[in-house]
Amino acid sequence: MKLAEVKQIAKDRGLQVRNLKKADLIRSIQLSEGNNDCYNTDSAESCGQDSCLWRDDCQ
Repeated sequence: MKLAEVKQIAKDRGLQVRNLKKADLIRSIQLSEGNNDCYNTDSAESCGQDSCLWRDDCQ
């Protein structure tokens, strides 16, 4: 997913998007959804969030 799309999702959820990198934005979105903020933290295999919106991008 491109940064512009991530920013729009964050804005739609009322989150601040300025000066944040893509990974930080995604983690903020994850927290706002009540999920673990595990995006791109090398825990994709063990996070247990198989239906996560960010799963395809996660490492």
